[in-house]
Amino acid sequence: MNPTAVEDLNSLFDPDGFFIDSEQWDLALAQRIAHSEGMGEMDDLQQELLLTLRDEFHKFDAVTALSHICHLNGLDADCLHQLFRSPRQAWRLAGLPNPGEEAKAYLA
Repeated sequence: MNPTAVEDLNSLFDPDGFFIDSEQWDLALAQRIAHSEGMGEMDDLQQELLLTLRDEFHKFDAVTALSHICHLNGLDADCLHQLFRSPRQAWRLAGLPNPGEEAKAYLA
């Protein structure tokens, strides 16, 4: 399935708003989701942060310290708070699965 062709974006998410199948994700789909959430077009830096979030999640199969994601990109520790509405939004736009109850509190 071509994820960009999905008509109902809500069908991609679980009841908590996280991706059901993160393998269906691509940057074009992330842009569609950002637009649907009123965020507009993501810039290159925001896209790079999403890719870093994905890479780190797949390396460790867990939520990585958000400040570390920023550090890896040469940014201030609170970059996700500055460039997205919340770290949870960044996680969602990165197409990552439900991280569990404890991690969801961390992403708030």
